[in-house]
Amino acid sequence: MKKFYSILKNEMGATAIEYGLIAALVSVAAMTALQGLGSELSTTFNTASSSLQAANAGN
Repeated sequence: MKKFYSILKNEMGATAIEYGLIAALVSVAAMTALQGLGSELSTTFNTASSSLQAANAGN
């Protein structure tokens, strides 16, 4: 019976699950932030590419 109670008192698994949930939340927040940043970077690189092509065509 003591072994059964010791299994119930063990909270290591619960702590690991909590850390897993926190990591999942952080990764979802990071993906959301990077999607917005990705579209801005795409616009910036397209503008730079167009400017370089126009400068190259002028030669």
